[in-house]
Amino acid sequence: MAVSTYLAPDAAKSAGLLCAIVAVPALAIGIAFTGPLVTTTTNFLVMLTAVLALGMFSGNSGILSFGHCAFMALGAQISATLTISPALKKSAFPLLPEMILQSQFGLPAALLVTMLLVGVIAYVIGKVICRLEGSSASIATLGLLIIVESLIVAAQGYTRGNQAVYGVPKLTSLPVALVLALLAIVVARLFRDSRPGLLLRASRDNAPAAASIGIDVATQRLHAWVLSAMVAAMSGAMMAHFLTVFSPKQFYFDLTFAIIAMLVVGGMMSVSGAVLGALVVTLMVEVLRRLENGFALGPVSVPQIFGLTQIGLSVAILLTLYKRREGLLAFAELNPLKRAKPAPSDRMPERAPPARLEIADLRKAYGGVVAVDRVSFALRAGEILGLIGPNGSGKTTLLGCIAGTHTPNGGSVLLDGKPIEGQSPDRIARLGVGRTFQTVRLFANLTCLENVVAALTERHPHWSRQQLEAEAQRLLDELNIGDLWSQSAGTLAYGQQRRLEIARALAIDPKFMLLDEPAAGMNDAESEDLLQILGWLVDQRGLGLLIVDHDLKLIMRLCPRIIVLNKGQLIAEGSPTEIQGDASVQQAYLGRRHGVEQAPPQTITMRA
Repeated sequence: MAVSTYLAPDAAKSAGLLCAIVAVPALAIGIAFTGPLVTTTTNFLVMLTAVLALGMFSGNSGILSFGHCAFMALGAQISATLTISPALKKSAFPLLPEMILQSQFGLPAALLVTMLLVGVIAYVIGKVICRLEGSSASIATLGLLIIVESLIVAAQGYTRGNQAVYGVPKLTSLPVALVLALLAIVVARLFRDSRPGLLLRASRDNAPAAASIGIDVATQRLHAWVLSAMVAAMSGAMMAHFLTVFSPKQFYFDLTFAIIAMLVVGGMMSVSGAVLGALVVTLMVEVLRRLENGFALGPVSVPQIFGLTQIGLSVAILLTLYKRREGLLAFAELNPLKRAKPAPSDRMPERAPPARLEIADLRKAYGGVVAVDRVSFALRAGEILGLIGPNGSGKTTLLGCIAGTHTPNGGSVLLDGKPIEGQSPDRIARLGVGRTFQTVRLFANLTCLENVVAALTERHPHWSRQQLEAEAQRLLDELNIGDLWSQSAGTLAYGQQRRLEIARALAIDPKFMLLDEPAAGMNDAESEDLLQILGWLVDQRGLGLLIVDHDLKLIMRLCPRIIVLNKGQLIAEGSPTEIQGDASVQQAYLGRRHGVEQAPPQTITMRA
């Protein structure tokens, strides 16, 4: 599938608008001025490229990277080595192979080789880092920065160690920096709305929910990590050929802090925010550098303030986090088009094929606590099975073992006779087992349409964006939330969020759906509406539903068959009437004395 057929219709126009906003003033400055202003503009374009590189990974994944300056350092070192004249190279890097010592590349070839080499390095490193979550991943990127800087310093003879690399040809002029910065803008903006970009943004908002619709979160992070590392390497090479003399310490903590400040101030989640943040912080730094050596305010003379630039950046970050946590533009992108509501597709979804989900002697323990104790039951496509039990009985853990978020200690989960236990959640979702969660897990910062498109994209990777949006709109219409297509999922009312979660789960064309307390928090009218929807899923789609809920009235009305867990064990299975009259169920819910001695089987009211 061509990339252009997948991109949202406004992505290319938004990228073009951003390029125009950057290019027109830069070209005007290049034509009308010389000297310091041109130097400042060129430096801004180099830094903008670095900020865009960081934003490609951190903005889309939600993992703040402290390690991208390591890729800039590698880019500067490799590109400088390739472009320095052979005579200087022999004295600067005496231990390099003779073939490299005798060669001299031009800027285009040096950039290409540099980006490819750094891409390979990033891929190897990213295979580990991209499997980490949150602060663990961020700390790992900080370790990467420290390790790369230490290796460059230690490899004297190959890199000049901690001494300055000199003799680098000045190849980064304002026109060159502008072309490369515009290229970075286009790549960053189109990646954001590309298939990997959408899936990565979904995992940024909620990784477990992303896995539940078949997204391999680590793989999507790796795509962004490698691409952003290559762009960071390009920016490092640009900086080396702009400065002509550099040392490893220039690509260390100070530069990392400056780039993160730009991204945080403008808005980490937005390409437009990265452009704005780079501009605002660059102007602020230029002003503070001039004031750092002291200045006069009328009759008052202010002495030199050491570290004023760093103080200013720190204050800017603190003010941004205090006043506008997501940055000046937050999640917004400059968009010259107003999107129209997509026309729903006329696709008729096929009924789920005959299938069987079988749980046999399933066991899950946490140390000495057994949460699920040798549970066995079966569910067919087209059947609704209720799962009830007191709080802490193991219901959610059981669903997790089936869906792959928990790894069972024993027993098996069979889908059409094939074992699926222990497989990753995204793999199990692609096999046809969808799920919703006890607390709603949506991609809160994506629109309702994008929530469903993300699931459809994983299920139908060769569909165009138009096909995906049309099918997503049809699913939203079926769940009676079609008019909310352009709203952010996090702004919906609770009942609407539950509907959206079901629509998203349906997008992967599941054979079975595991619904964890779908009626939680709903009023009577919303619960009644949900009951109609779930019945429709079985009648029209032929899905098999396993429903956990504390709304026992809903369970008794909806489920022809019910199973009951207590302390991890399956204690009863049967029709609603049989379950209500079962003494072990009464005992589990009401206690031995009340359940057996005082409450008649047909009149008890069970409360979970």
